[in-house]
Amino acid sequence: MRDKGKLHGQYRQNGRGGRNGQGGRGECGDGCGASEGLIPQHGGYRNLKSFQIAQLVYDVTARFCDRYIDRRSRTHDQMVQAARSGVQNIAEGSKVSGTSKKIELKLTNVARASLEELRLDYEDFLRQRRMTQWERGDPRRAALIKRRCNNVEEVARWIKEIHDGQGQQNQKRVPPKSTASTRSTYPEIAANAALVLIAVACSLLDRQIEAQAEAFENEGGFTERLYRRRSSARRKQ
Repeated sequence: MRDKGKLHGQYRQNGRGGRNGQGGRGECGDGCGASEGLIPQHGGYRNLKSFQIAQLVYDVTARFCDRYIDRRSRTHDQMVQAARSGVQNIAEGSKVSGTSKKIELKLTNVARASLEELRLDYEDFLRQRRMTQWERGDPRRAALIKRRCNNVEEVARWIKEIHDGQGQQNQKRVPPKSTASTRSTYPEIAANAALVLIAVACSLLDRQIEAQAEAFENEGGFTERLYRRRSSARRKQ
């Protein structure tokens, strides 16, 4: 959120394919959402970067919760469901956009709210265990964004690289006889990595919501298109 322009920009320029799909003519992510016709083409949510990153957040969260959160706890289920809600509502909003821009905007907002809920859960995880939450300028945040991971396995490999790299650095700094260590744990790095990805997804959704709201205000929705179509037909009679 705080650095959404920078985060969004890097994924916009170097992301995982497709356009931002921010409502209006770009909703389906490949130019198929043109406004011609009563019901424009719609539903190309798989091309949306917001959907792609939200889906990655979902996969990362499912893996994280299975490893570090008690499966019998309510928190486990809530985090997984919040991540899933982000993905599902983006997809549902895309599918319904052909007949209701208003509902599309509402569902995209629900997706954004679900990811915000998930963000708080990760922050709580770190705070309650007295783990460090990375600052906005932490180079590891930029490193993960630059990596542009496509799946949970790639994120896991990056986490291991960071963990092992920090361990090697600490061995050089700490005297041989000392048992002190400042090395981050796997859960700490994993939670922070998830927060970075959530920030990217939220940034993309913020811009998507802005574009959808603007398109709805300027072009209207299905009802307005139907009215224009009927008016045009009457004038031709």
